[in-house]
Amino acid sequence: MASEEYQKALKMARNAYRRAVSAGRYPYLPALDDLVRGQDVKTEESLGLVSIPLDQIVGTKSEGRQNAFAVNFMPLMPEHSEFARKWDGVVAYHMDQGVGDPIVAYEFMNRFYVLEGNKRVSVLKFFGADSIEGTVTRVIPYKNDEIENRIYFEFLDFYKGSQINYLWFTQVGSFPKLLKAVGKQAGEEWTDVEKEDFKSLYTEFAGLFKDKGGDRLDITAGDALLFYLSLYSYKEILEKGHSEKSKDLSKIWEELSLIGHNKDQTLVYSPTVEPSASVFSRFFKLTSSKVLNVAFIHDRSTEISGWTYGHELGRMSLEQIFGSQIHTEAYFLKDEQTDVETLIERAIAAGNHIIFTTSQKFLKASLKAAIENPKVKILNCSVGMPHSAIRTYYGRIFEAKYLGGMIAGAMCENDKICFVEQYPIFGSMANINAFALGARMTNPRVKIYLHWNTETGCESFDELIRREQISIVSDNDMIRPADEAREFGLYKITDSGIVKLAAPIWNWGRFYERIIRDFLQGNWEKTEESLAKPAVNYWWGISSGIIDLVMSKNLPEGVRRFAEIMKHQIREDNFDLNPFAGQFRSQDGTLRGVKDGALSATEVIAMDYLADSVIGHIPALENLTDEAKAMIEMEKAMATLQEESAAGIPGSKLTEDEG
Repeated sequence: MASEEYQKALKMARNAYRRAVSAGRYPYLPALDDLVRGQDVKTEESLGLVSIPLDQIVGTKSEGRQNAFAVNFMPLMPEHSEFARKWDGVVAYHMDQGVGDPIVAYEFMNRFYVLEGNKRVSVLKFFGADSIEGTVTRVIPYKNDEIENRIYFEFLDFYKGSQINYLWFTQVGSFPKLLKAVGKQAGEEWTDVEKEDFKSLYTEFAGLFKDKGGDRLDITAGDALLFYLSLYSYKEILEKGHSEKSKDLSKIWEELSLIGHNKDQTLVYSPTVEPSASVFSRFFKLTSSKVLNVAFIHDRSTEISGWTYGHELGRMSLEQIFGSQIHTEAYFLKDEQTDVETLIERAIAAGNHIIFTTSQKFLKASLKAAIENPKVKILNCSVGMPHSAIRTYYGRIFEAKYLGGMIAGAMCENDKICFVEQYPIFGSMANINAFALGARMTNPRVKIYLHWNTETGCESFDELIRREQISIVSDNDMIRPADEAREFGLYKITDSGIVKLAAPIWNWGRFYERIIRDFLQGNWEKTEESLAKPAVNYWWGISSGIIDLVMSKNLPEGVRRFAEIMKHQIREDNFDLNPFAGQFRSQDGTLRGVKDGALSATEVIAMDYLADSVIGHIPALENLTDEAKAMIEMEKAMATLQEESAAGIPGSKLTEDEG
């Protein structure tokens, strides 16, 4: 008669078997030989004696023993079988002598398959052990473009210095980010103390993660820990107590559920319906304050940044619209001897109800502050980020660029136009391509000569203009008080000087007014309820008034009338005037877009190619100025949770909603 332990294990096996069959999954242990059969294995290497996490032992090396165990490694053989007697013998030996000799196993894609010691693994899994010693041979596949393969090769680089094999991620780039978070370089050897410190933290955090229901999310404990490390420093987390870590995990839980792609993000394309006249009544009922306090945190001053200047105009318009019932305050990072986290903390301590952080590089600090201060509404000027604690906002400036391209094509006399761009970041390629497609509408022969003013060692703007005899230029959009006379927008170069044609503009005042009115009227919560998705990203365009194209009196009357008609159609959301409706070819000849539809929001935001009418290239990182390099690196860091979906890899999905 089998022992009580074997009977319990057999019951667990049969339950696992039935669940697997019901779900259409293979109910037995997978065999490594079956998995790699027909695949080209690059090489095998001996790892020697390794501590193997039991939850990463998932199968057997060969077919011989796989049917003796269910998929959870519990025994399936009958109670009176020889197998059951031997399994009980391992239990008795385990109770009396310990685990015994190391098992022999193979590692493939950071999962382990047993050659010798299946019963020992089964028994230890039954008793809930964490790990077992084993002599391991690693089976290394060839590199390919599959996500798991890319993650695995990042793991191999991580393992060289750390010898850590017990954590895993679901997103490419996570292992390098973990190294950076703990202050290690790729390939740098970890000391025994560093290994123990990290293992202690991971084990504790993984336990908390599991206790709170992490198994129900589509992420690993490693994914959750990496997000935690993106908010707090490694040293800071190590010093936190168990209860404090537990409280932190509760605060970020909704964010973690979004990492797992259980909920979609929502791009809100246009404002909500107009609020009623008495916009302050609801706010005053909910708070004791008679004044709504709103803070703006900028990166640079208005004297050196046209971007900041535009947002400051928006802030000042709020004071004009709402008068004494609202108080606003601006903070400028470059003018302060501090960091952005301190500035946000100062704004919160000053009693601000809403905080706008106007640079994408402030996203991390904004998210951390929002999680720690849930009663304060914090919005960051970026787009497409999967966070529920904060909201992001941006404008569809490519719509104005599209109109500008139509005007440029009509005004161009030699089929050549120059487009000046700053940084090769998300949104830049959409702006360039929208302009090029607009120009093609009015001039099918036109070529767009691209000039990056942050690329080093390349032809200057003046040299390009001279060589190609270009007279029509789409330059940078933003002006600033200290440099009002510089060229901006769309203009024509003539012998007598610059002739302004049109300029895209950001009406940030319109956006801030609508957000403030929604908040005061109580529509903030209604937006979440109506959309049923907590990650809200405002992405408004010409139809909302946040984006516009102003046209100069220098435009010929016919061109002006045509552009006004087109702008009206875009404002009315005419699908045919969507820049990315239909198909077009990129520089490499690839047919882009959808024949009877339009590119999705994700595809527009993450566009990484140029239309075939564009003459130029996307510059490499090493060829950019230091400022541009910093901007690119910042964007990569801020896209930790978004980059895989942006690259067209399954991830968080942006859905378009009118709000």
